[in-house]
Parts: sequence; C-alpha cells; structure tokens
Amino acid sequence: MQTPIRGLRSFCFAAKSLSFKHAAKELYLTPSAVSHQIKQLEEQLGIDLFQRQTRSISLTPAGKNFFEAIYPIINMLESTITEFSQLQQNVNLTITLPEFFASELLMPKLSEWTSEHPNINLHMDTLKTRKELTRQSDLSIILSSSKPLDGLATELFNLEYIPACNKKLLDQWQNDHCQALNQVPLIVHKARPWAWHQWAEKVGIDDFSPAQIIQIDSMFGVARAAQQGMGIALIPLPISQSWLDEQWLYKLFEQPLTTKDKYYLVQHGSSTANHPLDLFAKWVINTFRQTK
Repeated sequence: MQTPIRGLRSFCFAAKSLSFKHAAKELYLTPSAVSHQIKQLEEQLGIDLFQRQTRSISLTPAGKNFFEAIYPIINMLESTITEFSQLQQNVNLTITLPEFFASELLMPKLSEWTSEHPNINLHMDTLKTRKELTRQSDLSIILSSSKPLDGLATELFNLEYIPACNKKLLDQWQNDHCQALNQVPLIVHKARPWAWHQWAEKVGIDDFSPAQIIQIDSMFGVARAAQQGMGIALIPLPISQSWLDEQWLYKLFEQPLTTKDKYYLVQHGSSTANHPLDLFAKWVINTFRQTK
C-alpha cells in the first residue's frame, strides 16, 4: 500500500494546529482538500485520526500516537528537500579586497573555484586602501600591520618590499645601483611614504638622498610606473612575483624591507560547515596561505 506524502503532510499540519482551515492556509489548499486527503489516509490506515466536532477537531489516541511517530520523519524529509533545493539555487557572496590582491593572486586562480562551485555567485568590490572598507560584505581580504579585531581573521601571508625597475634602467645603472637611488625617481605607495628611507636604513646606505620620490595611491600603479621606466619602485613580495617571473620588472637589490604588513582573511558573521561562505573561506586559505 502506497501512502501519498501529501496526505501525511496535511495530517501533520492539521494535527499541530487542530484546524483543517489553518492547515489548508499553510499548505495553500482548500479546507475540503485537506479534509479529503486526511480521510483517505484514515481509510488506508484503518483508524480514525481525528474526532470531528461541528466547529473543532481533536486527535484520537491513535491519531496522537501516529502524529508522534510520523511527524519527525516528515519534518526530516522536508528539511532534506529544502536543503537540497537551496544547494541547487544560486547564492551570492560579497567579497571586499585590495585591487592588487585581486589582480595578481585571486583572478589567476579564481577559475578553479568557479568551475567547482557554479551555483555560487561572487560579487567583488576592490579597494585601494583599507579606509574604503566601509561596505557590507560577507568576507574581506585585508592588508594590515596587526590582526583585525572584527570578524574571524585568519593570517594568509606577510609582505616584504624589494626595489625593482625595468630592464632599461637596470642596464643603465648596472655598475652603480646605489647611485641610481639618488638620481632616478623613487616610486612608493602613498600609504608608506617613508618606506624607501626605512629600506635604505636597513640596508645600510648612508648617503641615501633621493632627488625625487613619487607617491602613488595604487600598488598596481606603482608597479606599472616602474615597468614603464618612470623610476625605481618598492614592490611587495610575494604578491608581485609574477612581474619578476614575466621579466616586466627586475630586482635592483636583493635585500628586502621586511615589515609587519600581512594579508588577513576576515569572515564577517558566522557560517556553518559547507555553507558557501565557509567553503569559499577555506578555499582562499588553502590556496593562498602558503604563498611565501
């Protein structure tokens, strides 16, 4: 004997509310349709589930026992159907991150994620500075000298800065790199105006006296300016490694400036295991945390 699921659902809704009218409203049916489905169920079971009065209904002892047995099963079935349906629907994740991280690291790897998770839409807002981080997002990638206190923060990797220039400048000053620092424009990110002086002090260059320092508010702009021959730039590693690998830029010195700057992944709010936010966060950590 096959018992229709819809009859069991109608029974559970009616048993909870003790009202065919209320159950019908919840199920988007008519009260007579609910009554008919339950009557069919009673005929299949061979028992009366409800005592019917003129204006009310109540569960019979057998109906109460049946409800206690069947309700957890129906509830679990509906939860499973809902969960499965949600997995098939597209969900949206909003990510805020520095534009240089997006262009140099995330974009080259992102197809690995999207091919495995076609039902998760990513909305990415790229930022030039952390001061712009005022928009609501599910997840952020932040460059900071200290661990962020808001949200669940995971350290990805730290940065160091290295002087680099294009091939033409490298060849032009191949015999006197130190002198180049005092004659060629030095390029640096606007957020780190004293980085060149800090690097020179660490390396031990006593006669460091740059003729010109150019500050740019975009790390991509810093690297691009050096590539175009505007001057010598302090570029961050490992995030700029592809610029060296592709020979767009060349190291002028091997000694880096090590700082407290680190990239952190920050999850805003909580998520359960296998939630899209949790899945994407784990992918970012597994993909970029070992970047050294």
